[in-house]
Amino acid sequence: MGHRGTSPGDARPRRYRDPSRALVRRARRERRGLPRHDVPVGRRHGTDGAVIADVGIVFGRVMFVMMFVLNLGGLLTWVERKQSAIMQDRIGANRASILGLRLFGLFHPLADAIKMLAKEDFRPARADRFLFSLAPFVSVFFALVAFASIPFGNVLHAAGREIPLQAVTLNVGVLYVFAMLSLGVYGVMMAGWSSGNNFALLGGQRAAALMISAEIAIGASIIGVIMVYGSLDLQSIARAQGQLLWGWIPKWGILTQPLAFVLFLTAGIASTKRIPFDTPEGESEIIGYFVEYSGMKFGMFAMADFLETIVVAGMTTALFLGGWQVPYLVAGGFQFPWGATLALPPLVVTLLQVGSFVTKVVVMIFFLMLIRWTLPRFRYDQAMRLGWLALFPLSIANIVLTGLVLLVTRPA
Repeated sequence: MGHRGTSPGDARPRRYRDPSRALVRRARRERRGLPRHDVPVGRRHGTDGAVIADVGIVFGRVMFVMMFVLNLGGLLTWVERKQSAIMQDRIGANRASILGLRLFGLFHPLADAIKMLAKEDFRPARADRFLFSLAPFVSVFFALVAFASIPFGNVLHAAGREIPLQAVTLNVGVLYVFAMLSLGVYGVMMAGWSSGNNFALLGGQRAAALMISAEIAIGASIIGVIMVYGSLDLQSIARAQGQLLWGWIPKWGILTQPLAFVLFLTAGIASTKRIPFDTPEGESEIIGYFVEYSGMKFGMFAMADFLETIVVAGMTTALFLGGWQVPYLVAGGFQFPWGATLALPPLVVTLLQVGSFVTKVVVMIFFLMLIRWTLPRFRYDQAMRLGWLALFPLSIANIVLTGLVLLVTRPA
């Protein structure tokens, strides 16, 4: 008697499968682009360790940049207080302590965060619930991700791989940074409009108008840099600044585009809405766009301003101060114009490049803080006139001048 599912003359079990039919089915699946069932899943999709390693490297790069920017942004609250105290011959913030340890007031940023978390999260009755809560997150998010394409080093050689030292590798990194910064305007306008306060709305409109005028000047001022180095990739621009002018002067952007450097830095300070361009929130002005905010949401707007300051310092470093370049430092070590050389291991070269970038960014932040505690506040009409009638026309003139110089100096 045969098995169930078979004919009386067929003694094959039900689970028997003809090998020829299996081969036909496999061929059909391969023609359709479907995965083969006889191949392990890891090998079938190419995730045999290499892809997992690549994902881990990308994740590590992103986390490194985020932690660097966020920690530096929090530290700037202490730097601003201490630098102003030194300039004004004061002691500065030094009372916050843990177990009696003060560390020159370094615990004040932590105390500020705890204080803001403990405060009431007040929301006006007339405010739009969703947009009112979304606005500070929008401001912080776009200021944070703007730093993603700024390179802090060349490449790191590890485990047979070349790891680019930037969170995101983009061939249009310049456009990406300014696109992210420009989207921060929506957070400002959203905060003013959603508060249900007419004065907050006026403050948001003032802030948006100032930021737009500054960002247009920023975009026009860097066109000369793009013309000189011939790329929109920040990594390529940083590498091009490693060349030498006349055999001994580093080809940094501050030397090839001095007018663009002044225009970019001035417009960059205006885009951060800080003194002397803090008319949207100044005490002597009408009111700020975050007048109805309290607690951590208010602190997030302050953090967004510090993050924008870091981005401006990073972009100034990448475009005009050589980026991660160290004068006369190449892949194998130092090569000086007079012929002397100093060989260095690749890891030491990478550490010097990263240290060079961080040092330049810190110096630029110190300079921006110096301006913040030195110059008086512009009136709103003065700030707008400076952006539209001075910075923007001079940026256009710099483009024309750069084009003429390149036409004369570069061979056809």
